[in-house]
Amino acid sequence: MSLTEKNIREKKFHNELQSRTKERFENIFYKAIHNLNEDFFKYLEKNVKNSEVLDYGCGVGSSIEKIVKYNPKKIFGIDISEVSINKAKERAKRISANISYQVDNCEKTKFHDNTFDIVYGTGILHHLQFNKCLDEIFRILKSNGTLVFIEPLGTNPIINLYRKLTPKSRSIDEHPLVNKDFEYIKDKFSEFKVSYYGFLTLVFFPFYKNPNSSKVYKMLSKLDDFLFKFKLFKLFAWSVLITAKKN
Repeated sequence: MSLTEKNIREKKFHNELQSRTKERFENIFYKAIHNLNEDFFKYLEKNVKNSEVLDYGCGVGSSIEKIVKYNPKKIFGIDISEVSINKAKERAKRISANISYQVDNCEKTKFHDNTFDIVYGTGILHHLQFNKCLDEIFRILKSNGTLVFIEPLGTNPIINLYRKLTPKSRSIDEHPLVNKDFEYIKDKFSEFKVSYYGFLTLVFFPFYKNPNSSKVYKMLSKLDDFLFKFKLFKLFAWSVLITAKKN
């Protein structure tokens, strides 16, 4: 597996991250994008049945364990971190899931051209050389194949300040997405769509506990949906859901 210096740094960071027993402090904020995760899995549930599917940067396999229940024809998971892949394999054994895991470089995978109907991932593209990994996804997708990704945005100044103040919580090379990244996807793929999440739900996250049952959360997420109709407020979103098709 050929790796760049950046790949090696990412590999080391995620091996160390997945070797820790204590969760990252930042995990407490993820309830603010509960609706994003719901939409992500709903989309995949509707589309993965009888499909060849790749979890791109699968980590320890938490997403793939849900998606395998949607009856894909075949499902693969790749990650640069062997610690993550080993954990994912152990989890798959416990639930008797038929998942093919392997350590691989997402920027230059071992798969043949036109292999997958769907390539998806959560929080992976912003760790990679963006154009290079999008070219690779394009290569391994079949004609009319779909990409589906959850990614953080790099346009909220308050979130960006927090990122600068907590450098040890993230890899030094990560780059939350900005407009030029969306333009690259739009130019390369068709049916490009981006949906925005996590403004008021993040600002007021101390005011609710369980997003599933919280009226406060539901109200805030509806207000976010309205505000994100305006270009200005999209800049303050925390994360996005990206879908696109290969021509």
